[in-house]
Amino acid sequence: MLRARAAGAALSALVALVVAGGEAEPGSTEAGLPGNGPPVLGAGAHMTPRGAGALREHAEDVVDYTLRASLDPRAHTVHGEGSIRFRNTSAVAVRELWLHLYLNAFKNERSAFLREPAAGSRGSGLPTDWGTIDLRALSLRGPDGAVADLLPALELKRPLADGAGERAASDEDETDARVPLPREVAPGDMITLDVAWDDKLPTVLERTGYSGSFHMIGQWFPKIARLEPDGTWAHFPFHHLAEFYADFGMYDVTLDVPEGFTIGATGPVVEARREQGRVIERHVQGDIHDFAWTAWDRFDSREATVDGVRVRCLYPRGFDRDAEIELAAVGFALPYFGAHYGAYPYPVLTLVHPPEAAAEAGGMEYPTLITTGGPWHGDPFTRIIELVTVHELGHQWFYGLLASNESLWPFLDEGLNSYAEADVLRAMHDQRSLIDLPGLAVSDHAWQAFVANAYAHDAPVAQAASAFPTGRQYGALVYSRTAAILETLHRVYGDAAMTASLGSYARLYRFDHPGPESLIGSFEAGMGGDAAATLRRALFDRGWVDYAVTEVVSHAEAPARGIFDRDGQRETVKEAGKGAPGGNVEGWVLVERKGTLTFPVEVELRLAGGERQRVSWDGRGSSVRIPYHGHAALEAAVVDPDHAVLLDDDLTNNQSTARDVSTRGATRVLEEATYAAELLVEGLSP
Repeated sequence: MLRARAAGAALSALVALVVAGGEAEPGSTEAGLPGNGPPVLGAGAHMTPRGAGALREHAEDVVDYTLRASLDPRAHTVHGEGSIRFRNTSAVAVRELWLHLYLNAFKNERSAFLREPAAGSRGSGLPTDWGTIDLRALSLRGPDGAVADLLPALELKRPLADGAGERAASDEDETDARVPLPREVAPGDMITLDVAWDDKLPTVLERTGYSGSFHMIGQWFPKIARLEPDGTWAHFPFHHLAEFYADFGMYDVTLDVPEGFTIGATGPVVEARREQGRVIERHVQGDIHDFAWTAWDRFDSREATVDGVRVRCLYPRGFDRDAEIELAAVGFALPYFGAHYGAYPYPVLTLVHPPEAAAEAGGMEYPTLITTGGPWHGDPFTRIIELVTVHELGHQWFYGLLASNESLWPFLDEGLNSYAEADVLRAMHDQRSLIDLPGLAVSDHAWQAFVANAYAHDAPVAQAASAFPTGRQYGALVYSRTAAILETLHRVYGDAAMTASLGSYARLYRFDHPGPESLIGSFEAGMGGDAAATLRRALFDRGWVDYAVTEVVSHAEAPARGIFDRDGQRETVKEAGKGAPGGNVEGWVLVERKGTLTFPVEVELRLAGGERQRVSWDGRGSSVRIPYHGHAALEAAVVDPDHAVLLDDDLTNNQSTARDVSTRGATRVLEEATYAAELLVEGLSP
């Protein structure tokens, strides 16, 4: 999901600052039912895979949903019914189930979602029309054919604490319900629930709701929480900054909407018909852990085939250019993600571009379905439409296929995906991946570092979503800081090491719900112990670093002063000589490292006449003194001249010129300001 990190207003502010102060670094189908003959995009894209090893073909099937849902677009309601088949894949017997009833987050101001602070995050207002999910039936089928009614024992309101260090939710929250069972479910056993419910959709707020006749329907059905291997339930209320976590299974969902409405939904259409003024579609998809859909009577539609995947873009009438941009972005990014993190395993992908009045429905991900966004997300000189599309597409891997606990460890989803997003955009547009204007180019990686470093000392990256006090801090640390950490490791250790780390992680843990230790272990295997230790500190310990060149000394080689014994004679040299004309020069450079993070860096020695020499420092220890001896005068030194360490707290002290170390003062201040401007031009300009 895309949050405040890429907000158009913040980008506008950055560009305004830079401009004020100087330079800075297709075929359409009938709306309603699927069409035929789409163009082919991304054909012939050959990329070197990142990460070796065979991909797991299927997830462990834990919970299957067979559902039917009917939309009333005038009342903005959905009636649903069906069955849920659950298998206990844990090591212990269970006597209860937990259901997520997340539409109740919009029921009243006492929900955990609406009580939690949201400064700097979208979804910070209130719906003008409230939303609810009401269970009408919940029963357990017995092995002898008997049916046990579970609804009377449902525990909907009670003090909630998820046991993961998050704040306890209000006892009036109704998004996380406990269901006692009349009999235990042994390991390996399967049960079937029959369920019926009614949804009242809210006006669009963040992920779901309606705006006029547009309906985005997410978190709309009673969903069983994830059962961990040890038999504990990973259940939690719907926190404002948190997202989702669930087991994999098969979804067989039949949707029913009025004729004239176009449906977009998770999974391929396996049956479609029109009946008594209604459009009915059946969507079936396995190996997923969620299902979402949309319905609107003003969608236009375009389709393409990308890497063998049928891609469908639903968008408001008149937004053909945006649809072209989104399909082109997917045409590049889908094979790129597949080559780097494992092939996309599903036959379809649906892009939903919501109308401007429902902008908060944009920038969201579900299995095989993503919502994008229009120019209202940012100014026309930014690549926001591409960025949103690529970011949400990346979630098919870092949310969909890996399925980490987004509530407990949001950086494993949003952070890794933000790095992957910027990596794709760099491959597409090089350093112009975010802003592209004559004389002004800003990369996504540069923007992430800019945002991240402002919050580097505030809180750890690796913590639960609900532990962040504001949406600004959450976005800066979870999204941008994680991305900047990974990009720094990429730049310092190289592409092959990143291939063996993040690429292998994504392939090895497909369908496996990995946690932080899985990620760090993959980096240890791919980059080594030092890199893995640095990654751990950067994520868990508010890790930071500041490299500085604090001394550059250069002088002509001359006789040393003191007492010397030569050829049986003792000689005292009282004054330093000036050295012979054209003689050698000697000196040194002192580089210091402050902070808790350690990265190998390059130190560039700049010599008279334009010559430059590079010296490598492993970054260990608090400082290193680099000796110099040569024919040309040593004029200056720069640590990390390629700006590989995006996490460097203060770039103005990365350079210093040779001088008498007793005179620093104003000259040093001017030099630092000059170097800051130089970095701005080098890092953000063409």
